[in-house]
Amino acid sequence: MSEKADGMNYAPKGKPAPVVKKGEFVFAAIALDHGHIYGQCNGLIEAGGVLKSVYDPDPKKVDAFCKTYPDVKRAASEEEILNDKEVILAAGAAVTSERCALGLRVMSAGKDYFTDKAPLTTLDQLEAAKAKVKETGKKYMVYYSERLHVESAVFAGQLIEQGAIGKVIQVLGLGPHRLNAPSRPEWFFKRDKYGGILCDIGSHQIEQFLFYSGAKDAKVVHSQTANYNNPLYPELEDFGDATLTGDNGAAHYFRVDWFTPDGLQSWGDGRSFILGTEGFVEQRKYMQLGEKNSKGGNVYLANGKEETFFNVEGKVGYPYFGQLILDCLNRTENAMTQEHAFKAAELCVRAQMQAVRIK
Repeated sequence: MSEKADGMNYAPKGKPAPVVKKGEFVFAAIALDHGHIYGQCNGLIEAGGVLKSVYDPDPKKVDAFCKTYPDVKRAASEEEILNDKEVILAAGAAVTSERCALGLRVMSAGKDYFTDKAPLTTLDQLEAAKAKVKETGKKYMVYYSERLHVESAVFAGQLIEQGAIGKVIQVLGLGPHRLNAPSRPEWFFKRDKYGGILCDIGSHQIEQFLFYSGAKDAKVVHSQTANYNNPLYPELEDFGDATLTGDNGAAHYFRVDWFTPDGLQSWGDGRSFILGTEGFVEQRKYMQLGEKNSKGGNVYLANGKEETFFNVEGKVGYPYFGQLILDCLNRTENAMTQEHAFKAAELCVRAQMQAVRIK
């Protein structure tokens, strides 16, 4: 199955835009349980990072990784990477429930941590991560890829920052995904491992709401989950939605599901609708429905001045990764604040905890 058709292995590639000289930012990969590790590494490499080493207890995963990155060194153990003083940051895509524990070890070793989303699955893990950040001064950064590694999402943020739609008052997010169950690992179907659908893919949606609306906090007004069509996997939730209200009054509704049909050209017709006081922005992130071999990166803008369509694929890039590298080197917070990364994580866990099971 192609990368575009299979979301688990979706790893965008952009144009190289290095922010450092070669060798100034060295990183490693630990835990290859989710294919998002490839997107994390691609982004850092394109921004000038050097991928030095990789470790996973499964040699088959490491074999596949080394085919993609032939210059990477196989580490004999996690400790080899953690003890390597040249490595500034460790990127990981562990089993979701194990991401926090890995992060604690990485930060204790004096390195910044860059994990796949969701970054944790419980509030106890969140408190442990916050305490370790405070203790070590290291970063616990998160790959919220549906905003950070999607050009339409980057561009939408730029339009909002420029005041194109006034003050954001509502964000509506749709995050459908293709299940493709036979390709998924066993842990993916275990509730205590993946954290639930609102914690897992819902984390993308809540992070985007906080970012686009400018909210620093939010309340989960209502959330619900279901398993409508997967009796073979009783612990899987194949549908979830939630309503939130930001501390600035902005509203949010999102729906996430595993019902992308096989006939769709993409793993998911991801969309967002951002309503402002002076206009609105719509994103059709990965495709145009009904157009064969369509492009992603589609943005629609309507405000008091104009009604405009933009296709930004290959034109905007992914500035987050360069900003992250410079943040690690300069101890700044331009890519994403630690507070924001943790607040999105907290709210997706709370949405999951409060969810009413409807089926």
